[in-house]
Amino acid sequence: MRKPYWPVTALLPVFLIAGSAVAQQYPMLDRIANKVVEKYRTSTCDQLYAERAASQNRPRPPMEQRLIDVLRQNPSMRNEFFRRVSAPIVTKMFECGMIP
Repeated sequence: MRKPYWPVTALLPVFLIAGSAVAQQYPMLDRIANKVVEKYRTSTCDQLYAERAASQNRPRPPMEQRLIDVLRQNPSMRNEFFRRVSAPIVTKMFECGMIP
């Protein structure tokens, strides 16, 4: 006996609309997350190692600091940003041997 799948198919448009609403809620976040993901996808491991070493002793640029402040103040925006950038960053760091 098969269970009916109508509840799942009936709710699919709701999930799609909700997902697109989140994407439209933070247009600035879209651009920044895409930029971060693209940076990690196109950077070589040597470039990431060099940037990591250089960034330990420098102050953050004002734009980067503003983004960090906004993410600290807005948990839903922070969660959305992390959801978008986590997998590509962690994958690249793993491939480069930066994490076990």
